Amino acid sequence: MFKVVSEYKPSGDQPKAIEKLVEGIRKNYRVQTLLGVTGSGKTFTMAKVIEKVQKPTLIISPNKTLAAQLYAEFKSFFPENKVEFFVSYYDYYQPEAYIPTKDLYIEKNADINDVIARMRMSAIKSIMTRKDVIVVASVSAIYNCGDPKDFDELNFSISVGERIKISKITSYLAKIGYERKEDVSITGSFRVRGDIIEIFPTYQDEGIRIELFGDEVEAIYSIDTLNRNIIEKLDKVVIYPSKEFITTDEKIKRAINEILKELDEQVRYFKRLGKVLEAERIKQRTLNDVEMLTALGYCTGIENYSRHFDGRKPGEPPYTLLDYFKDDYLLFIDESHIAIPQLRAMYNGDYSRKKNLVEYGFRLPCAFDNRPLKFEEFWHKIPQVIFVSATPAEFELKNSEQVVEQIIRPTGLIDPEVEVRPTQNQIDDIVNEITKVKKRGERAIITVLTKKVAEKLAEHLVEIGINALYIHSELDTIERVEVLKKLRRGDVDVVVGINLLREGLDLPEVSLVAILDSDTEGFLRSETTLIQIIGRVARNENGKVLMYADRITPAMKRAIEETKRRRKLQIEYNKKHSIKPKSIIKPLNVEIFKPFMEEEEEYKEEIQNVLSLKESLSLEEYIAILEEEMYKAAAELRYEDAAKLRDELFNIKEKLNSSRKK
Repeated sequence: MFKVVSEYKPSGDQPKAIEKLVEGIRKNYRVQTLLGVTGSGKTFTMAKVIEKVQKPTLIISPNKTLAAQLYAEFKSFFPENKVEFFVSYYDYYQPEAYIPTKDLYIEKNADINDVIARMRMSAIKSIMTRKDVIVVASVSAIYNCGDPKDFDELNFSISVGERIKISKITSYLAKIGYERKEDVSITGSFRVRGDIIEIFPTYQDEGIRIELFGDEVEAIYSIDTLNRNIIEKLDKVVIYPSKEFITTDEKIKRAINEILKELDEQVRYFKRLGKVLEAERIKQRTLNDVEMLTALGYCTGIENYSRHFDGRKPGEPPYTLLDYFKDDYLLFIDESHIAIPQLRAMYNGDYSRKKNLVEYGFRLPCAFDNRPLKFEEFWHKIPQVIFVSATPAEFELKNSEQVVEQIIRPTGLIDPEVEVRPTQNQIDDIVNEITKVKKRGERAIITVLTKKVAEKLAEHLVEIGINALYIHSELDTIERVEVLKKLRRGDVDVVVGINLLREGLDLPEVSLVAILDSDTEGFLRSETTLIQIIGRVARNENGKVLMYADRITPAMKRAIEETKRRRKLQIEYNKKHSIKPKSIIKPLNVEIFKPFMEEEEEYKEEIQNVLSLKESLSLEEYIAILEEEMYKAAAELRYEDAAKLRDELFNIKEKLNSSRKK
């Protein structure tokens, strides 16, 4: 079962945190929170908890970047166990939509990343077949997935010595989604050469070779798909479905009958309302899909009929990754202060887009049930959960039966000193501090409230001889990544930005953070945000934070007091154990920027999709969606996205007020 392999042993607060969390699990606490500061080794603590309780584990991370980092760390901690990765497999995704005001139908367009699709299948297979499995997932874990019963029942087992015709093997492989191809590099395929059949599953790197003599299975091997070399001789092999969504002929027939019944009801509904165009449209589109399903067992947009394939009633939750786990598993929600608002917002965004498709006859109402879980449904499915965050929100703290603190950093690094300085002559003061930082060969970041200020301040610093760049949402993703790389390399001394938390990357070279307008109340200067900003320099022994303000807001006060408390605990620990803090040294790994770049593009597309709803919703509906997405973006620390949505919200509210006055 689970075994952590590491040169490190639990230290600092880790032993106590591990003991308390494990005790909580054994006492059947349903909800716990690990309040762990940046750099305290939260991931290592999670790994040791898994090792002690020996339960299959799902870890949900709020974005692909953090999920990729966690996946790499857990792979290194558990080399003898199965660590899997489950995130959205789309490199590009344009959802199906209809804009009534323009009479514009937008067809679904997507590029699937084959590597990630294979990793998802591997995760599903591991959950179904092993107990020593850890799955690191993004919030795509709550999206519609195939029926676990189908995946479990549609596997194909074959043993050496068994009598079976090769035609029966190929027939069964086709039934569970494999295609006969000559290009053996394609996973989810098979090829036949005389009495030899080679199968290339989507869920593993190795291929399977089955050699027959007449109708008898003579030998089974796992093979290298590239060189065709034999890796291992096998007595038996189980071939699992090649796709997440796979089903039986019986279910297809049943689904077609249910689809036709729903079509009849929807056509009659449209005709009662006098919507002849919509009635004809839904009839033609659905009958085309049914024709494809009858002939091929598949059609474009088949996921919209998932309720009928699953045998679910209208409104019943879909199957998701959570359903593949048995009841006794452990869930961690990493960076829960970001992930929980994300999980809450998923359902409504999906519903609002599909509403027009259904109302205008592009989709049957069953399309609503191809969806992510509602938060209440997700919450109901969880057996035991541990929230992990440096700044847990009210939801986590309120629902937890135990909050376990992990304040001490084994490295001895102390939370930075926080000083509040007046705004008068603040730029001169910042320049003076940056000069000191430069002499030590370290870097600084400055956070401001607007793009204009970011650009002007960066220009001013350059004019007086300081290498500075600004970073904000109008720079494309590659440019933003380049700025961060230059900062880490030392090509740039200072980066000025609105939001330098969303990068999801460690910047150990940064020893100074200056926060302008610290006393401006709002999500950019909330208690959570300020603590997160302060944590940006907690990886450098010379870390220092300067807040420029003319008053101390409640958020500033709480953030400063919490930082002082953490500093005191770490200083006492360092004295007791004679530890001299040392800055973290991390190589500049260019590969780590890749998932960040992909994720930034996804967020841009997400905001664009939200703004495009303007043409298809009433003003009241559009305002509701904007508010929800704005709060979600703010909770995820995507403050520039939140500001863009806020500005749009103000404009729409003004329009609504004007129209009411008229």
